[in-house]
Amino acid sequence: MSTRTATSRGRIDLSRTTLALAAGDLLLIAAFVVLGEFSHIGVERTFANPGYVFEAFLPFLLGWLVVAPLVGAYGREARETVRSAVGYALFAWGGAVVVGQALRATPLFRGDFAVTFFLVSLGVGAVLLVPWRVVVSVLD
Repeated sequence: MSTRTATSRGRIDLSRTTLALAAGDLLLIAAFVVLGEFSHIGVERTFANPGYVFEAFLPFLLGWLVVAPLVGAYGREARETVRSAVGYALFAWGGAVVVGQALRATPLFRGDFAVTFFLVSLGVGAVLLVPWRVVVSVLD
């Protein structure tokens, strides 16, 4: 019996490891947003305004949920080696940031497109996601 979904053309490995990987990814993307809010509005205001924080999180969440499965970041091969773990993480996060920034540039989301924030998003997200995915790759 195959552990791959038919609709994703083999891009998603249906396993507990993939579920744990996805949960960790989402927690780290949330951490990226929360850390950003800490630096912009302070710790107290961040915790006092969960809806505000969720509004900041939503474009990146949507970007990740669209891009990561499309590029195969939840396929078995995305964690087969350290090199593939790094590559898939960077590719998926880069695409998610593009989508997230594009969404922020619309009237539907708070924020706008800013080159400096785009670059910071790429860097900070990579610093959070890549080590996590390397650990999963090594332990898998």
